[in-house]
Amino acid sequence: MKFSSAILRGIAAFLAVSVIQVIAGTISPVLLPKTLPEDMARHFLFWMLLANAITVTALSVFALRSEWRGWKLGAVVAAIPVAITFINGIEGAIFLKNSHIDWPRIFLMTAIAAILSVPVWTLLFGRRKDVPPEHFHPIVSKSRGERAWKFLLCDASYLLLYLVAGTIIWPYIRDFYATQTVPSMGTISALQLLVRGPAFVALCLLLVRMLGMPRVSGAFAVGILFTLMSGLAPLLIPNPYFPDSVRWMHLCEVTSSNFIFAVLVGWLWGKSSDAIHAPAIAQAA
Repeated sequence: MKFSSAILRGIAAFLAVSVIQVIAGTISPVLLPKTLPEDMARHFLFWMLLANAITVTALSVFALRSEWRGWKLGAVVAAIPVAITFINGIEGAIFLKNSHIDWPRIFLMTAIAAILSVPVWTLLFGRRKDVPPEHFHPIVSKSRGERAWKFLLCDASYLLLYLVAGTIIWPYIRDFYATQTVPSMGTISALQLLVRGPAFVALCLLLVRMLGMPRVSGAFAVGILFTLMSGLAPLLIPNPYFPDSVRWMHLCEVTSSNFIFAVLVGWLWGKSSDAIHAPAIAQAA
C-alpha cells in the first residue's frame, strides 16, 4: 500500500473512531463528579483527540502490517484497545475504591465503541489483498516446554518491572494513595503475576504476530506501539480522579516499565531475519 493511501486510511480511522466514542458515550454515559476543574473541562476534548490519534496510529500500523484480512482483522484490531482498558481497569477497581469510579459504564462504553469500530477497521484495512513481502511468522517455539518457560519468564518480568517502577515513584504518590485502599503486597503481586502479567504477555504476543518483523526491530516496534496504547494514551487525558502530579508520575512509571516489558517479549519470542532467509538461501544453493 502506498504511503499516501495509508495516511488517508489512518485519518479516516481517527475520525470514525472519534465519532464512535461520542456515540458510545451517549449510549453508556459515564457518571463523573458533579464539579470538575475548569482547566480539565476546557481542555478535555483536545487531550481526548490526541489520545485517540496516538491509539489509532498504533492500531493502523498493526492493521497495515498484519497478513489477516476481512472481519478477522477488523475484530482483532478493535479488540486491542478494549483489552487494554479492561486489563488496566481491573487494577484501577482494586486500587481506587474510594474514588467512586463508574467502572461498569466505562467497560460498557469501551465495549460498545470496540464493536462499532469493527466495520471501520474491516473496510479501511481488511480488504487489501497485498501482504508486506517481508512479513513472516516471528513467534518461534520448538516445544511446549520452551513456550512454557518463555511465557513464565515474561510474566515474572512484568511483575519485577512493575514493582521496581512503582517503588521509584512511590514517594511522589504516597500521600494520594493514603486516601485510597491499597491492597497488601501479596495481593498486588498476585494480581500482576496471575492476571495482568499473563494478559499483557498474550497481548504482546498477538502484536508480535501481527507485525511479522525480525527479532530486534520487531521487539522495539512492539515496545513502542504497546507503550503508546497502554501507557501514554490513557494517562494523557486529564481526569477527576488523579491529581495531575500523580497522573504524570504514573505516566512515567507505566511507559517505562511497559516499554521494557514489551521489548523483552518481542525479543524473546521473535525470530531473526537470518533464520528466516537461511532456508531459502540453502535451497537456492
